[in-house]
Amino acid sequence: MLRRAMWDATRLRALARRIALPSAIFVLCATVYVITLGERRSHPAQAGRHFVYLADSLLHGQLSLAAARPPTDNDWALYEGKWYVSFPPFPAVLLVPAVAIWGVDVKDALLWGILAGLAPALLYVLLRFLREKGRSERKVHEDLALTALFAFGSVYFFSSVQGDVWFAAHVVASCLLALYALWSIDARRPVLAGTALALAFVTRPTLALVGWTFFAIEALRVSRRADAPEADPNALVWKRIWVWLRGVRIANAAKLAALFAAPVLVVGGLAMWLNDARFGDPFDFGHAHLQIRWRPRIEKWGLFNYHYLAKNLAVFVAGLPWLTSTSPYLKISGHGLALWVTTPNYLLTLWPKRVTPTMIAMYVAVALIALYNLAYQNSGWLQFGYRFSLDYAVLLIALLAMGGRRFGPGFYAMLVLAIVINTFGAVTFYRAWEFYDNDMSQNVMFHPD
Repeated sequence: MLRRAMWDATRLRALARRIALPSAIFVLCATVYVITLGERRSHPAQAGRHFVYLADSLLHGQLSLAAARPPTDNDWALYEGKWYVSFPPFPAVLLVPAVAIWGVDVKDALLWGILAGLAPALLYVLLRFLREKGRSERKVHEDLALTALFAFGSVYFFSSVQGDVWFAAHVVASCLLALYALWSIDARRPVLAGTALALAFVTRPTLALVGWTFFAIEALRVSRRADAPEADPNALVWKRIWVWLRGVRIANAAKLAALFAAPVLVVGGLAMWLNDARFGDPFDFGHAHLQIRWRPRIEKWGLFNYHYLAKNLAVFVAGLPWLTSTSPYLKISGHGLALWVTTPNYLLTLWPKRVTPTMIAMYVAVALIALYNLAYQNSGWLQFGYRFSLDYAVLLIALLAMGGRRFGPGFYAMLVLAIVINTFGAVTFYRAWEFYDNDMSQNVMFHPD
């Protein structure tokens, strides 16, 4: 008994040491986010409280709003005389206990600000795993620098201190993406990885619809036979892929796929039931019923279409601040700043020193998610920076860790610049409107002549 007690105490001490640094990251980040919230932490979110009202509806045992009308006129779905929340429901499920205690007046911005500290902590756990498994050659201080880049040097910072529905979904999805990536490497936890992706689907569907490719490629890779032939590096790409696939043990890959798919199918089935119960169609998520000014655009072109690509790509690549001759001498479009402007360190993912099979799987997932978002019916408007990048930001950070390029003075200079830029966004967005263009038409993307 004494020996067992000593062994248990040793395990507890080891566990405490293991969780100490991630816990400290969570506390630090959550504290900074709550402080940056300012006056927002003392009252309910202002513009988008959809998750609060959906949680309230669920507590009342119904899918339509329990209230007679929505509290605002922004992004609510109207179908057969009833009002609904068309945003995916998982963040609302997380709010159910808080709404049960405090009602619809719950200080949701404060809750999201605290929860936001979890994603950087989970990201650090992912980076530590990559380091301990030899996938990354980074030191602890470099992993901490990458964690800071995500937490304070990316659009995650401004998104974490808003509290509104559009940004709260990014906070929850970033946590799930970190877990999905952690469990998908080597396809080592297929059920957990599938669960994380399934919950991401009912949080940020665009992430999950194509993000599954990372697990799929990893499952195929670990299922290859040890004696599988390597493709001729001079052969055409499709021939090299074909030779690579021929070395896969189909039975093993199918087993991993089945374990991964099980929670996805369960959650997907629940989502389809929810859609059918609300809108009479299992494939109708409700966005077609939104009462918004650009509904005709959605009816004409759909939610995703090549038609939107040029405009979104312009924001993604060329969204720059406007310099003016009058105070405050700088303005930002409602479409926000380009991704490389808010986080210039991401540019290093384009020139890795080395590329591993796991990195290839991540690059494929990032590219597909990014393209899917670029074909969406809006750019993320209103925003400080390109917030849809949060659907793959965790993977970009992991690619920086694994890419092998040295973090020299240039990297840390860009890190400091990114933190300064995104701190400005976190402090000013939705507060200091003098820094933002006041056009609400979505038509003004660049500084007018």
